[in-house]
Amino acid sequence: METGAGPAYWHASFRDVASARPQLSRESLRRAFHDLVLPDGLLDQLGPSLIGHQSLFLYGGTGNGKTSIAERILRIYHDTVVVPYAVEVDGHIITLFDPVVHRQVPCTDDTLDPRWVVCERPCITVGGELSASMLELRLDDSTRVFISPCQMKANNGILIIDDFGRQMLSPRDLLNRWIVPLDRRVDYLTLASGMKFQVPFELMVVFSTNLDPHDLADEAFLRRIQTKVLVENVTAEVFDQIFQRVVETHQVPCEPGCAEYLRERSLAAGSKYLRACYPLDIYRLVKAISEYEGRPVWLTRSNIDRAVGLYFARTAAGASD
Repeated sequence: METGAGPAYWHASFRDVASARPQLSRESLRRAFHDLVLPDGLLDQLGPSLIGHQSLFLYGGTGNGKTSIAERILRIYHDTVVVPYAVEVDGHIITLFDPVVHRQVPCTDDTLDPRWVVCERPCITVGGELSASMLELRLDDSTRVFISPCQMKANNGILIIDDFGRQMLSPRDLLNRWIVPLDRRVDYLTLASGMKFQVPFELMVVFSTNLDPHDLADEAFLRRIQTKVLVENVTAEVFDQIFQRVVETHQVPCEPGCAEYLRERSLAAGSKYLRACYPLDIYRLVKAISEYEGRPVWLTRSNIDRAVGLYFARTAAGASD
């Protein structure tokens, strides 16, 4: 069975491909995030953070768009990478190419080694299901072939740790596991025999959390995350723009003044801040209510009232301790 080249060769290949740096400006970022409403100040923080293809910490209140931003970062890249189908280490085969992760693109280069496949840069998202075992090699008992971990598959691309701090794996354990890879751009994996070997860690790790970064990581780890971007609560102006974007995208009829009305009702319902997610979430509830009652979808004040009543939790009156 033919496998990929030796560790030293493909380590160098990953590093060479990953060395490409996107040329970014506020306008190019605005195009990449065209379907989001992001203020210029936030774009100007993201731009320098993304040019270096380094680690990124997105933090701020829930529902403000951190995950949506992280998932769209891949759009800044317009090139392709080559990925080996598998690699061989000390006589053991480790599969790397994953059709779920790696989107193959047509290639007409007859000189390309057939053990490699041309793909778009990968993007992997892991959330609360992340465990320590997902960061290590896994041996398939039936084939006796090792399956590479998520960070190895994400090389030359992006790995998003969503809702960081709420994983099965504790933040401290994850940070201790990656403190060297984030600093030196190499990771170390272990075969069943106990043999350790070096693999590239040429990827952008994006941590997304609504928790305080200082409660999750110590200074030594935060120093290795090159940039930290606060995704703040939206202003009334941005909230109205998001509401209008939802109306236009879904082509839903809307009474005049509904954006302002939703702002007022959200705050009156107990929300301390305006969240970027409210317009779309409320629209979806209005749509569900309308479908349930067999009538056309229409954003009106009365429909918003009903959706807000379902969306925000209320303390049950007269509940006993």
